[in-house]
Amino acid sequence: GYAATALRPLDSRVRACAWLAGVMAEQVEKRRRVGESLAGAARPQLAANAAFSWSKGFDPQCPELRRAFEQDGYVLIKGLLQAEELKRLETAVSSDGGIVSHAYGREDGMGRKTRLALWNQPGNDVTGMIARVPRVASTMESLLGGEVYHYHTKLMMKDARTGGAALWHQDFGYWSNNGCLYPDMGTCFITLDKMDKENAGLQVLRGSHRLGLLPHHMKGGQAEADQKRMEWAKEAGFEHVHLDMDPGDGLFFHSLTLHTSGQNHSDRRRWCFLVAFNRADNQPMIVHHHPQYCPLEPAPDDAILDPTTPLVDQSGKDFMNPNNDESVGKFKEHGFH
Repeated sequence: GYAATALRPLDSRVRACAWLAGVMAEQVEKRRRVGESLAGAARPQLAANAAFSWSKGFDPQCPELRRAFEQDGYVLIKGLLQAEELKRLETAVSSDGGIVSHAYGREDGMGRKTRLALWNQPGNDVTGMIARVPRVASTMESLLGGEVYHYHTKLMMKDARTGGAALWHQDFGYWSNNGCLYPDMGTCFITLDKMDKENAGLQVLRGSHRLGLLPHHMKGGQAEADQKRMEWAKEAGFEHVHLDMDPGDGLFFHSLTLHTSGQNHSDRRRWCFLVAFNRADNQPMIVHHHPQYCPLEPAPDDAILDPTTPLVDQSGKDFMNPNNDESVGKFKEHGFH
């Protein structure tokens, strides 16, 4: 009798453990079924849109262009700059006193450096006309759905064997810290060289502008998109695209489109010309190191080759120098872009 009585508490514990194990197994099964249900309801990712081609009859207002931009977060326009225009741009940036003379190095935190020059006002020379011609400015207005102004222009120089990396980020991850409330902003990215995976070409996560603004964390002087969110986006089917572009091609991409590029380990340089635009009704709430709204003066499409357009005229361009621009210090914790 004593032995039977002594075993009862142990027997109760066994039954309790068995019951608890059953409950846990049921919860695991429920989670599995929910997971399968969610997987089955995942949003389908539509096929990528084909590239467009610029010609004299190109219409920046064509609805196909806007639809492609809204779906993919970018559009690629082949031949945005023609060979003679590209040649004139190359001469303008490389000549004595040209854009390259304002370049400074930006460390990538991994032992490499990218050279870059940045200016806030387009100006009246060849580099300014590129920001002002309809095939660039009007196209961006069509894509963003309203009047735009020049936010800044950059010449990014990833030189052979030395060019540094750019971490995964959204441009609005930087620009939101400048008092810009809405992500109605975008960049026209024009290649001066052939760009591919070998010389650290641009990579994008197609359609990622629909994710909204992801958290960004500072890493080696750069703002990096949250890695966990990046993993989730890839698991959900957002396509990781390595872009191949020929000299003169133009990529128009949204400020929320995730993008990156690696270090240039090749023997080929990779230079690109980037014009950033902000919508006119997205006036930054604070004065910072990029301009407030200033109307963009349009120029005709032939202005780049017009012999009356100066090759180099630095007056009024407001070049950025991170070593003495006091406003940059206010945003140092967020980086500047």
